[in-house]
Amino acid sequence: MRRNIITSDTRRREKIVGRYMQEIREIAKAGLSRRELLKMGLVMGAGGLAGLLGTRAFKPYWAHARDVFPFISPPNTPFQDALPIPPVMRPVTLNPEPTEHPNPHPAATERVPHGVAYVTGFTEADRPAHQRWEQFLPAEMYESIEQPVSNNFYPAVDGVPPSTVWTFVERSTGAIGPLRIKARYGEPVLHRVHNALPQENGGFGINKTSTHLHNGHTASESDGGPLHGYDAGQFKDYHYANARAGFASTHPETALNGRTVRGDVRETMSFLWFHDHEHDFTAQNTYKGLASFYTLASDDILLDTDDETTGLKLPSGEFDIPMLFMDKVFGPTTGQLFFDLFNLDGILGDKETVNGKIQPFLEVKRRKYRFRLLGGGPSRVREFFLSNGAPFIQISNDGNLLPRPIERKSIRLQVAERVDVIVDFSKARSGDRIYLQNRLEQISGRGPTGNIIAPTNLVEFRVAEDAPDCAFDVTKQLLALPDMNARIAQRRHWKFDRSGGAWSVNGVFFNEEISAFIRQNTAEIWTFESGGGWVHPAHPHMEEFQIRTRDGKPPPIYEIARKDMVGVGENVIGTRNSGEVEVFIQFRDWLGDYPMHCHNTVHEDHGMMILFKVVEAVQ
Repeated sequence: MRRNIITSDTRRREKIVGRYMQEIREIAKAGLSRRELLKMGLVMGAGGLAGLLGTRAFKPYWAHARDVFPFISPPNTPFQDALPIPPVMRPVTLNPEPTEHPNPHPAATERVPHGVAYVTGFTEADRPAHQRWEQFLPAEMYESIEQPVSNNFYPAVDGVPPSTVWTFVERSTGAIGPLRIKARYGEPVLHRVHNALPQENGGFGINKTSTHLHNGHTASESDGGPLHGYDAGQFKDYHYANARAGFASTHPETALNGRTVRGDVRETMSFLWFHDHEHDFTAQNTYKGLASFYTLASDDILLDTDDETTGLKLPSGEFDIPMLFMDKVFGPTTGQLFFDLFNLDGILGDKETVNGKIQPFLEVKRRKYRFRLLGGGPSRVREFFLSNGAPFIQISNDGNLLPRPIERKSIRLQVAERVDVIVDFSKARSGDRIYLQNRLEQISGRGPTGNIIAPTNLVEFRVAEDAPDCAFDVTKQLLALPDMNARIAQRRHWKFDRSGGAWSVNGVFFNEEISAFIRQNTAEIWTFESGGGWVHPAHPHMEEFQIRTRDGKPPPIYEIARKDMVGVGENVIGTRNSGEVEVFIQFRDWLGDYPMHCHNTVHEDHGMMILFKVVEAVQ
């Protein structure tokens, strides 16, 4: 009897959900921006789909974090498909040759192999001239195409049809994202990105894009800011100097391990990523698949060398694996990827994907591995554990080497944060199954509750045979931190808050105006505040920062680091108290406009962003 009631409720729920999803897809065909939808009064409450499913008839299913979407996505059979390893992009010769100013010549029209879109006569979008072009002429060039592809999130055994995603595709090989650019300090990169996206979006997304190199110390015209988007049928050349901060001001040259280089060696980065940042559509376009990896090796100072025999002797090659974590929702009957346009709080999916697969497996050998973990959003915070209780050896925060490795039983990761961890499988037995788990409870876009609950297994590690190990020393000093003794030119306070169901900074929705003019080569103290018990992962572009205090206290040891992300308010969830983080930040080497925003991308797209502009210093 009870079984029949549950089945009846489930079917009824699936019909309602399916109708809601179809209505949103139909509305999306009109190409309206989220702001236009809001003005039309179409939002059915802050929770969107959650609001619909939270009606009296369905509240029993809405009570617990693990039951947020209990009957929406089709069930999956776990650990059937191998973890996709992001293909490493190959350097190419570009035609036409890249130029300092917008390229006057159309892209080559030859048909390219492997089913990649036929790029025919694309022209470069308008942009300012590349800063410091002659100083950093490209040493390596890469070419990708943003285009729709079919992706099987589910294993074949489940019979769920593939979804159409938008992703970066390597033009020369046809390799499908998430891709990986392996760059090196001292070798400037030019990344040409063609926009070949269709107008028909299948329910969400827009075919206007702006590719942001997240955490890049990059000139504004190549930063991929939210107002720098370009349309389908165009390309843009993004120029990455791959030079350490301070090279034109505070630290023209520094040395490490007997090597002298431009910039401050203590500002060396290791793990970045690139993703779409189009205004009002960042959440939709990244959720749809426009996200990939960018790693920086520091062979020039024999540090993070991508070679197990030199520098820090970290796991490299096949033992260095980046993982992009994103949760998704799929239609209960169609199995198609779905994005809830009317959820303004923050989207949580009921299926966890890693590099585009739901619960994949990875065969590992009995030795050390380096995993580069990236929280891709849109809104979920995760806390990672290993099922066998083994520790992680954390070597970075936001992809930047720590002063020393830290042994930790769990790692919490905000949206867009990155950590590099060493996992040692040498003590496991061949045939063992070990799981990478998320055990952090989160029931809404407000942020995690802080409760550690029964695990969700994300990746199954299948332990195989022995393999020669690297000689990385877990007690070794990695990289000293830059000092914070520069003269402070300005103090600024940024309050992240809720206004009328949407999101503001200092009481203002993003309005495309400049909120702060900052003199080049100065240092400032910024305070980020989050009110109302919400977590907001704050992210300023252009330069990293160091945390001075969190809620009036020194930061924990794993946050004594160079960072570009910080979860503001994570200590005050469940209260109405405000959380505050005070940071030290500098503005060197480049000029132009950059954003600062919440990286819960749903909040960002609904107004929680400002622009600042770095201007020439007074002589």
